[in-house]
Amino acid sequence: MTEARLPWTQIASKTYNAMAAVAATTASSSLGLPLIDLVQTRVSQINGCAFCLDMHVRDLRKQGETWLRINSLPTWRETSFYTPRERAALAWAEALTRLADAHGDHDSVFAALQPEFSAQEIVELTWCIAQINTWNRMAVGMRQPVANKPLE
Repeated sequence: MTEARLPWTQIASKTYNAMAAVAATTASSSLGLPLIDLVQTRVSQINGCAFCLDMHVRDLRKQGETWLRINSLPTWRETSFYTPRERAALAWAEALTRLADAHGDHDSVFAALQPEFSAQEIVELTWCIAQINTWNRMAVGMRQPVANKPLE
């Protein structure tokens, strides 16, 4: 197991607490925790954040998510396991996480959100994606360790 580089949550506790407050606001949004955790799991996979990936998979399992859908998340486009709403959210999450891959060409991905989400939900989803990208960068950069404990 790796050790954290710095005790970052204590060193910048005001910033950490502000991020935690944003997380609490996002969690209480109309998006629902299953969708939020699904999106945050996918973003954490893309960013290679072991700590956040472990946390969000555990949260998904507590909410009753199946291993089939969790394990298929990297290949969500190739399966029929996800709803149109989830597919739109996952596409938006990937587009905003991989900005350099198609910089400035997000119109079709955004358009796919509109039948599935209200304007309020699109903004909340975008905040959710921005936030998990920030958490991933802190956890990876500070080498936040993952506890070695069984998932179930």
